[in-house]
Amino acid sequence: MSLNTSKIRADFPIFQRRINNNPLIYFDNAATTQKPRQVIESIKNFYEKHNANVHRAVYSLSQEATELYENARKQIAKFINSNPSEIIFIRGTTEAINLIAYSWGLNNLKQDDEILVSELEHHSNIIPWEIISKRNRANTKYTKITDDGTLDLEDLKDKISKKTKIMSISHVSNVTGIINDIKKISKIAHENNSLILVDGAQSVPHMKVDVEELDIDFLAFSGHKMLGPTGIGVLYCKNNHYENMDPFHGGGEMIKDVNFNTKTQKSEIVWNSPPWKFEAGTPNIAGSIAFMEAVKYLDRIGMDRVLNHEKVLTEYAFNRLKDCKKTTIYGPLDPSLKCGIISFNVTGLSSHDVALFADNFGIMIRSGYHCAQPFHKVFDLKSSARASFYIYNTIEEIDRFVEVLKEIEHF
Repeated sequence: MSLNTSKIRADFPIFQRRINNNPLIYFDNAATTQKPRQVIESIKNFYEKHNANVHRAVYSLSQEATELYENARKQIAKFINSNPSEIIFIRGTTEAINLIAYSWGLNNLKQDDEILVSELEHHSNIIPWEIISKRNRANTKYTKITDDGTLDLEDLKDKISKKTKIMSISHVSNVTGIINDIKKISKIAHENNSLILVDGAQSVPHMKVDVEELDIDFLAFSGHKMLGPTGIGVLYCKNNHYENMDPFHGGGEMIKDVNFNTKTQKSEIVWNSPPWKFEAGTPNIAGSIAFMEAVKYLDRIGMDRVLNHEKVLTEYAFNRLKDCKKTTIYGPLDPSLKCGIISFNVTGLSSHDVALFADNFGIMIRSGYHCAQPFHKVFDLKSSARASFYIYNTIEEIDRFVEVLKEIEHF
């Protein structure tokens, strides 16, 4: 069953805007999505009616805020088929990966141990591991990608070894939209006694992700890429890994007991139970509640329908882009293998020129490296333009986009 995009778009105030006297066509959803009224109003409602700190007081407002905050944890846990105790609220995917790199990596990686990532990763899934590798004298290894930009599973099998302690792989590439077979990759990891962290920034917003079915150890994703506000995200951490992890940040909330012996000048600290052990200080309460509303919104639509809508748009865009003779698309051309992301270049123009030209017609697309320089360097690309779709995008918008691309080619 197809989505009623007219009804969906009515929930998004931003589509009342015009850009350069044109209707807004927003094709940068891989970077961040627009927000429906339900999410926006949940933030307003919290600050107007329930604002207080959580877990810290017995008075009514604090109890209400705490209940809303913990209900958000329950809702998001259900969304990925996990337990609430396995859901850690953080600022986003980047912080989630850094949390594992520092809290788990510093404790468990030793000299000559190996971390396995791939050439198609976002910088957020590269830099933290390189930092930890240098500190612990471990080695970060990179699996190759094939000629069409997909993960080379044979190379992955060759690279993984008994020295590999953790594999950190994106579920969906933010450059090509290719969907990696995480269930198969997880099996390979566990057969070699390696943990697996999945960067779900581009998958959780677009498809049904079940952490039990995938059999993964960690999952990172961001609220702002799935209709929620910025500054809030989730790290799923399988419960049995907590005992091998120290807190990422120190402060209030993440401790149960602190004692200081003035005679011995030594302190005794007892950490709070997970997940609060990893949520130091006042959390983003309003952001968590708004994230819950975003998840409810997507649940009402159904994640299978979300993915199907994107595949329809991607296939249609591929067919229409065949009319653009100077446009080169990167990655696999089979839309069934992808989420709704298309990266491309127009011969003779930089990606930034293309994006600026499109902006003149009210079309918002990305340009540059998309925080994935290694991918671009493999294909000797200085940059690429990127169009990415979501639940409120339409066939008519793609038609207009292709018309503008033809104008750009003519220019």
